[in-house]
Amino acid sequence: MKPTRFAILSTVVACALAWTPAAVRAATLTVRLANAQGVTLVGAFDRWDADGNAHKLPNQKGKIDVPDVDFTAVNTGKNQWQFQDLKPGKYDLVIMLAANRTRIEGFVFPPVQEFDPFFPGTATCDQEVHDFIVDSISKDPQYENKVEPFYMGGDKKMVRVLVQLIRDLPTSYIVGAGTMRHEIWQYTWKHGGWVKEKRTRVMHRVIMHRDELRKWKWLWDPKLGAVEVGKSPLTIRYQMPSPSDKKLKGLYPY
Repeated sequence: MKPTRFAILSTVVACALAWTPAAVRAATLTVRLANAQGVTLVGAFDRWDADGNAHKLPNQKGKIDVPDVDFTAVNTGKNQWQFQDLKPGKYDLVIMLAANRTRIEGFVFPPVQEFDPFFPGTATCDQEVHDFIVDSISKDPQYENKVEPFYMGGDKKMVRVLVQLIRDLPTSYIVGAGTMRHEIWQYTWKHGGWVKEKRTRVMHRVIMHRDELRKWKWLWDPKLGAVEVGKSPLTIRYQMPSPSDKKLKGLYPY
């Protein structure tokens, strides 16, 4: 006997209900921390789409101590933090130690130009290229008085840089204000030389009193970047740096 239209429609509806966002967002990510005293938050950024475009614009008045994360892990005890119901994708993690004014964040190098590939945060480049770009940045005038490249990597055609830009000199904006941005810049090999692209990828915009800004650590670690979550539970382990260790690049008190 052939199924009736009602039976067919009921089957279609049942299948549609079975495939819901909740069903897709079923993965669990567990982060186990070592040497982790004083951690107050473990969060995750769902930062880039498949083409390298930001899922949301950065907060114009963001703060170091309040990361604008997309997901927050639950502290399950014994230095273990757990994210529930993450959809499959790649996430940059952030770890906060508020009492110690410390923020440790992961990153990846997203495309700056259309149709270009992602580069992992661990990507590198030739020392000669590195030195040229560092020198070029030091000579390129910016509104910010402190412009520092942290990590740099790519291939023979393009190199991307994680750059921190700080303005802590007096401005007409707000008395005592300090501003900070983190951006991804790209240098492209064109006509026999490395040329900086005008387009950038802005990750963060922060504004706070410059005296408070100068007390913080905001460190970057590629190990916490592009953590790939699938449909099965995932556990990662991360060794927290000691307070005296300065191997990670980023903002240190000054």
